[in-house]
Amino acid sequence: MFCRKKTDDSEICTFFAKDFDDSFSFNVNEKQSPVSQTWVNYLLGVFNVIQESGKDIGGLQITFSSTIPMGSGLSSSAALECGFAFILNEIFNLNLTKKDLAVIGQKSEHTFVGVKCGIMDQFSSVFGKEHKVIMLDCNSLEHQYFDANIDGYSLILFDSCVKHTHLTSGYNDRRKDVDNGKKVLWKKFPETEKFRDFSFEMLDEARAEMGEISYKRCMYLLKEIKRVEKAAKALSEGNTEYLGELLKETHSGLSTEFEVSCAELDFMVEEALKENGVLGARIMGGGFGGCSINLIKDESVDEVIKNISAKYKQAFNIEMKVYRVKISDGINEYKRNEFVI
Repeated sequence: MFCRKKTDDSEICTFFAKDFDDSFSFNVNEKQSPVSQTWVNYLLGVFNVIQESGKDIGGLQITFSSTIPMGSGLSSSAALECGFAFILNEIFNLNLTKKDLAVIGQKSEHTFVGVKCGIMDQFSSVFGKEHKVIMLDCNSLEHQYFDANIDGYSLILFDSCVKHTHLTSGYNDRRKDVDNGKKVLWKKFPETEKFRDFSFEMLDEARAEMGEISYKRCMYLLKEIKRVEKAAKALSEGNTEYLGELLKETHSGLSTEFEVSCAELDFMVEEALKENGVLGARIMGGGFGGCSINLIKDESVDEVIKNISAKYKQAFNIEMKVYRVKISDGINEYKRNEFVI
């Protein structure tokens, strides 16, 4: 993002999206509402959350472009939201904490974009550390860092080029399914404090009352919570074989229990797991398209990419894109003259 604070006490804020060749301007002293330009709402929502908190923001000009592909499950929206909140915080001395920035990004998506997302993407955009992974409690926001100890292996993303948007992908429907299941569980077991404390036996007892769809959704989540803890342990111990198995289990759950996969993603994962040197693969992000993430032995990476690209092209007539993962720090500030980048 390239941003410049106006020095003439202007009341106008202007966004320019280089990738869309589109712009939007508004008066910072007026009450904001969602607009028809979808990309604008990610930024406007951030501005609105800060404005409603009583903090003052003046006029500015911002131009942005991204190397994060949109609709690929790589949290491009969270990066945009939190990056903009970070810039406003720095330019206007808002005294917001890193936690505040993540929460603002999430609220923006809830209120102006209409997606009832969790906070994981925004949190990782702000709190990311180089060569580290985060285990996050999404209720308390307590978190712990673990070394990404996968020496000899690489994380490679295969982009199906099937684009999704959480507004139309069924994401909110999945949230409703889970919320229905949670209500039934807490009604039946009111002494349980947190969702992760429910046992599989409790879930089975509530199965008939919540219905099969909510049962499947909640079953996946309870299994995944346990897998996250196991994955953190596997990473800290450098147990890449077990980490690969956990990736496989997660994809199976996302495909059959949470039902957020698609034919293209299932194909890429299934074919990748047949390749020598691939320990595990799963959907990356919210599903309904986007990328798979693959744990591959370093010396096998090029051959696997070549083989899966050819198979995917033959099956779907789509040129698969490939991204090599580098775990880096979250939001940072760089200054050059009057610009914040």
